[in-house]
Amino acid sequence: MSDVNKTIQKWHASFKKGTDFDSWGQLVEAIDEYQILARQLQKEVQSANSSDFTEEQKKTLAKIATCLEMRSASLQCTQSKEEFNLEDLKKLETSKLIRNVLTYNKEFPFDVQPVPLRKIFAPGEEENLELEEEEDATAGAGSTEAFPPRAPGTLLPRLPSEPGMTLLTIRIEKIGLKDAGQCIDPYMTISVKDVNGVDLNPVQDTPVATRKEDTYIHFSVDVEVQRHVEKLPKGAAIFFEFKHYKPKKRFTSTKCFAFMEMDEIKPGPIVIELYKKPTDFKRKKLQLLTKKPLYLHLHQTLHKDS
Repeated sequence: MSDVNKTIQKWHASFKKGTDFDSWGQLVEAIDEYQILARQLQKEVQSANSSDFTEEQKKTLAKIATCLEMRSASLQCTQSKEEFNLEDLKKLETSKLIRNVLTYNKEFPFDVQPVPLRKIFAPGEEENLELEEEEDATAGAGSTEAFPPRAPGTLLPRLPSEPGMTLLTIRIEKIGLKDAGQCIDPYMTISVKDVNGVDLNPVQDTPVATRKEDTYIHFSVDVEVQRHVEKLPKGAAIFFEFKHYKPKKRFTSTKCFAFMEMDEIKPGPIVIELYKKPTDFKRKKLQLLTKKPLYLHLHQTLHKDS
């Protein structure tokens, strides 16, 4: 079996695993599986070196990723007006679209558009591009070119409670930035890392923030940490990466980041400092973003099942 067929087989197995979790009511696991597969498909679509798939086939892969993201969003938002249900998603299985993506020549089962994908960078690549952007930052302001909407929101529901264990909800209130009003489609990526920078939980993205006021971007969104506080290892930290879209370069960029360590987990409001990118998950070489009093404003709620 060729490498590309092995890859397709893995995608199909991942899709089946996600829909199984979904049908069993294991929604956290289903969302996780859908998002992992969507990212794998997006990575393949964006790969400039890949000759395994034609441009048409890549469009199909991108549309499958869109369906996965739509189903994931439906599971996270019970009041979604445009619900994408499990039966809809399973049509990708019954049409054998994923398994036969190399030979599939029928119309895609749904009228969806490929979600514009976040550029995946090699280490340091994004920072090199940023140098160019400083020169044309003003040129991009007021641009009227239309870009299709991006849909980062991948927030997960709260875990089931366990006797004697504590769950943490972090409300991201707002972030202070001197150029807050110029940030396009801003959102936060939240991750929990161990002392070596390894993910302990699924990575989550907030929806795009829509309210800007002076030097603040308001999020007002709750993030459910996907592990009981007691199970977080010593030296772990919760990271918040602020990202925004750069229309001139057509990619989403990390502007700055913040983090919260284990001894800072306590109920109530907390204000944490912002650091320059690239995100340093090991917390070895930290550089403050600004000397101005601009911070990330959070509010923590602890839920303990006695």
